[in-house]
Amino acid sequence: MSTGEPHDELEGTEAPFVSHLIELRDRLVRALIAVGIAFAVLAYWPGPAGLYDLLASPLVATLPQGATMIATNVISPFLVPLKITLMAAFLLALPIVLYQVWAFVAPGLYSHEKKLVLPLVISSTLLFVAGVAFCYFFVFGQVFKFIQGFAPKSITAAPDIEAYLGFVLTMFVAFGAAFEVPVVVMVLTRMGIVSIEKLRAFRGYFIVLAFIIAAVITPPDVVSQLALAIPMCLLYEVGLIAAGVFIKHSAAPNPDT
Repeated sequence: MSTGEPHDELEGTEAPFVSHLIELRDRLVRALIAVGIAFAVLAYWPGPAGLYDLLASPLVATLPQGATMIATNVISPFLVPLKITLMAAFLLALPIVLYQVWAFVAPGLYSHEKKLVLPLVISSTLLFVAGVAFCYFFVFGQVFKFIQGFAPKSITAAPDIEAYLGFVLTMFVAFGAAFEVPVVVMVLTRMGIVSIEKLRAFRGYFIVLAFIIAAVITPPDVVSQLALAIPMCLLYEVGLIAAGVFIKHSAAPNPDT
């Protein structure tokens, strides 16, 4: 006999805590296996040395003729290429890793939420990769040309490979995270933390915030700061548009209908 109360889709789906831990372990193992396979493939071809040469090519192309990068640590020529290979393996296996995360949380979601979690995961992955690609193919070349243009002729540039790796990772994370702005906007509005109207009113403050973040994270040159701040502002507008569509299609169904 119906009591008139709305039916809870998750009723009866509670699992013991130990079962959750076992599933979490299995998901982590599968994610690590995916990263391990990607690492093995990349280690075979193009190899750690080849990956480092590829990563260093934007800087090497702007160095004076005959100048090279140096290693001030004895084991740096061995460790740095391995770290780069591991980073590339994680990016290559990222779709599988995120799928394992989605598969773990999916049983605790309502049906209308499950339909949008996977597209959200895919869009997050694509946006992060797009940010990294934008940084590598456009920003690095412009920034290194700008820096080398100011270097006195009496100075021979010979960057350290460990310092370069740290710089590259910082820039990749910064641009990858900056390109996630639309996803952040959609999640904030969908969770009811802030409304789309308030985010539209916050637009002017966000532009100032974007330029402040770009000035703090990027090197002290105009090119990299504009290259980070302008996409953030544009993606904020994209997020506002997408948030309206996201909320409309992720709303819970009316139990009375």
